[in-house]
Amino acid sequence: MTDTLPVVPIDRLSLRLAPRPWPFAERNRREIAAYFASLRREKPGLWNGPVLLLYQYRIAERALHGAYLQTDFASFIAWRDWGFPDRAVKNCFALGALQGADDAFLLGVMGAGTANAGNVYFPGGTPDPDDVRGDTVDLEGSVRREVAEETGVSPDELAIAPGWSMIEAEGRVALLKRMRAAESADVLRARICATLAQQAHPELSDIYIARGLADLVPDMPDFVQAFLQHEWRAR
Repeated sequence: MTDTLPVVPIDRLSLRLAPRPWPFAERNRREIAAYFASLRREKPGLWNGPVLLLYQYRIAERALHGAYLQTDFASFIAWRDWGFPDRAVKNCFALGALQGADDAFLLGVMGAGTANAGNVYFPGGTPDPDDVRGDTVDLEGSVRREVAEETGVSPDELAIAPGWSMIEAEGRVALLKRMRAAESADVLRARICATLAQQAHPELSDIYIARGLADLVPDMPDFVQAFLQHEWRAR
């Protein structure tokens, strides 16, 4: 588990929805439909809703500027699972780096019925049209909503840091927002697990606490491991 991905501080996001066709999706429509049908036979809860992918971006004066297109989840998941064959687009998403008052981080274990089953990472997800305000893609609003929906913790209870930690990985641009709770990680985990137990179809199957390098596990994506190592080095 090596830290090979740089963590870039970002002060501000300037992201917009600028729809355009996605040649990959149009060119592979039949194969995508067949692949998604096979996925749904294994996981019937998968929904082919709209998602947003970044197709243009740049960093200037610690601000991330970019433009998104809209596609369907079936095209997105095929592109991801087939190894990101179209390098011109990125899955640019926001995650809430949830932290207890004792500095430990809390991550979600994705449930068996999700497209990322077993993965361990922070609450969040690929943006969709609900995250668009006018033509602005509001990732700040997206991550606040996702944290509340997945964990039951209201953003109003959290000390939310300004800015972002940006990590580029293959096919992905992860934007992590630090969110600190007033409770210890153990207390907060117990509270979140109680909330998950009451949900009919929770996205998360468990909450994992990471306190140091010994808590890094292979089910954490590379960008999550890079973020955690960066945070622990900075202490």
